[in-house]
Amino acid sequence: MSHEKYEEYQDCIAACHACVVACNHCAACCLQEAHVEQMVRCIALDSDCAQICQLAISFMAGGSDHVAAVCRLCADICEVCGDECAEHDMDHCQQCAEACRRCAAACRAVAG
Repeated sequence: MSHEKYEEYQDCIAACHACVVACNHCAACCLQEAHVEQMVRCIALDSDCAQICQLAISFMAGGSDHVAAVCRLCADICEVCGDECAEHDMDHCQQCAEACRRCAAACRAVAG
């Protein structure tokens, strides 16, 4: 992979990293909510989202031929996670929803 290609991915890598952090934080906070049973889907999506974002970072950093496909899937999962988080009023969910939206947009830009 050329250094120029790596530079092209920097914004998306940063958005994915921020999304991983936000999703992990959201899941941890959701587990502490009084009615945790109402947060099960949010927690599960936070986990899925953090994992696909980590994979996307690895594929971009390594210059994989499959970056576009992984970033498309990452964007799809980020959108679903962001939509779920947006349904909850807690700050950690709202912050996660925003990070997911930013990551989805960055991944869609890379995927083309």
